[in-house]
Amino acid sequence: MAIQMDATALEAFLAEEFPQVAEDFVVEDVQEMAVRVRLRVGERHLRPGGTVSGPSMFGLADVSIYLAVLAMIGPKALAVTTNCSMDFMRKPVAGADVICDCRVLKLGRVLAVGECLLFSEGMAAPVARASMTYSIPPAR
Repeated sequence: MAIQMDATALEAFLAEEFPQVAEDFVVEDVQEMAVRVRLRVGERHLRPGGTVSGPSMFGLADVSIYLAVLAMIGPKALAVTTNCSMDFMRKPVAGADVICDCRVLKLGRVLAVGECLLFSEGMAAPVARASMTYSIPPAR
């Protein structure tokens, strides 16, 4: 299956459809069935003590699988999360960006299943892992 949207197209899509959060994310790499996305960590992403909050890391995983799916099927704004299981394994580096390596494990007509590993910039071991399922809207 060929890539339908590259990093530039994915970032433009985010800016158009989700301008409220688009500047938080940088699409660093797009491969067949995989993306790497960076969360630009700012003050709003931190919890007391300076570490990146769980909701911010969930958001990164959610956006990453969404973009990985769109990279393969093209711009479908109505694709939505139907399931998520997330393990928070280590404390991220305080204030450091978080990077998500996401791959699509199965891309069907109506469901996509993916896995995300999140890394705190400067750490070799992952800080979180997410298993995500997305619903793809039917073609009209």
